[in-house]
Amino acid sequence: MSRDRSDTEDAAAGDPACPDLTCPDCGRSYDAGPDEPWRCDCGHPLELAARPLPEGPAPDFTDLDTRAGLWAFEKFLPFSAAVTLGEGFTPLQTPDSKSWGENVQFKLEYVFPSGSFKDRGATTTLSRAAQLGVEKVVEDSSGNAGAAIAQYAARAGIDADIYVPADAKQSKLAAIERVGATPVRVEGTRQDVTDACIEAVESDDEAGWYASHAWNPAFFAGTATFAFEVAAQRDWEVPDAVVTPLGHGTLFLGAYRGFRALKDAGWTDRMPRLFGAQAAGYAPIAAERHGADEASGDNSVADGIQILNPARKSQILDAIEATGGDAIALDAEPVADALDCLRRGGFYTEPTCAVAPAALAQFRERGAIAPDDDVVVPLTGSGLKS
Repeated sequence: MSRDRSDTEDAAAGDPACPDLTCPDCGRSYDAGPDEPWRCDCGHPLELAARPLPEGPAPDFTDLDTRAGLWAFEKFLPFSAAVTLGEGFTPLQTPDSKSWGENVQFKLEYVFPSGSFKDRGATTTLSRAAQLGVEKVVEDSSGNAGAAIAQYAARAGIDADIYVPADAKQSKLAAIERVGATPVRVEGTRQDVTDACIEAVESDDEAGWYASHAWNPAFFAGTATFAFEVAAQRDWEVPDAVVTPLGHGTLFLGAYRGFRALKDAGWTDRMPRLFGAQAAGYAPIAAERHGADEASGDNSVADGIQILNPARKSQILDAIEATGGDAIALDAEPVADALDCLRRGGFYTEPTCAVAPAALAQFRERGAIAPDDDVVVPLTGSGLKS
């Protein structure tokens, strides 16, 4: 509920481990707690009120406790590691330049415990849920986010319902079911899945705490650690550009927030340009940038980013504008070709993951990314779940 500081009784309110929520659009604030809203009364996504920054200069890499995984950057995070599987510090590797050009590094985000980068947001989201005393979480997903939330909910001892498309891949359903979560299959489009989940959350007080990777700000606190790791692994030198898949924008916005926090803390001196890769036919950001014709087509290969109405669309567009980046849409063929090239190069990823390397080639052809620009591309999901 909206905060009335005169009679707040929420035990979590004011606890630095359980930061309150605020709306950057209308200014409303809300007390932290298991019954907190999942979005503002005005309809805007909420943000965590606490955004800590460490004091002092960036540490030497050898001074970071990489045994803590991404929680080595806890001073940037507004809560502690209540629910963790040691996730983070994924490898940063240079691929064969004959296939991908010079000055490219792949960050192997598919080696997380659940097989995708979504574990970054799952560990922070479930850590906050546990600290708030949440007993049940609910999420909607095409697969990877649901598997991650289910796995970390199991680690926390928290029940989980995961709304998924009726035709979700069996490998991803198994990842949800076998850790004790309940998949709720929904017929129709990916948007129908989200709508069904939100209807349940809004109509039933017992449905659970909405651990949405699109709406829940704790998730973005986790994906911001991608930027922290990239910078640390490069001795605090940020790349010229980062190219990510772009559906709801959880990694894209996380990267933006992470690189911005590093610059604000004085640990780095600039921001990389951020580029998003969307699936043709599901490309609202590319359409906003370049028109509907540019975003049209069909891409059934990149099924993990088939999002028509991203919850944080305006924030994604702002991040692109702020960094001098861009977003484009790709048809199935170049993504399938990139997937084959990745796998032949030793990177066994899922199909959606290949959209970012495929987009890198197109951004270079368009001159948006120069041949000598230093680029990092995350490989986001494991081929073992394909």
